[in-house]
Amino acid sequence: MNRSWIFIFIGALFEVIWVIGFKHADDMISWGATVVSLVISFYLVITASTNLPVGTVYAVFTGLGTVGTVIAEMVLFDEPVKLAKLLLIAMLLVGVFGLKWVAGSSDLKEVA
Repeated sequence: MNRSWIFIFIGALFEVIWVIGFKHADDMISWGATVVSLVISFYLVITASTNLPVGTVYAVFTGLGTVGTVIAEMVLFDEPVKLAKLLLIAMLLVGVFGLKWVAGSSDLKEVA
């Protein structure tokens, strides 16, 4: 896996942090962590998009961020776990990894 893809995956982890921070931050430290996570997340995605197709980068980034946020809400904040929600998350992950596979195996390979 090349560096740009690693940036997308790490950026998605930081996306989960800032999205949860928007909902649950209630003091200066948690708001600071939310803002720092937002900046790191977007920096990594912007950096990755200089070497990979922007549409693929954005789709993978937001898909992984969505999956991570939903799972984190279920695990950390007692969001109801529903079978339909888990199946839809699984479908989303299949699409995300399908995009990565297509981008990695066609003419959409990294430029640098």
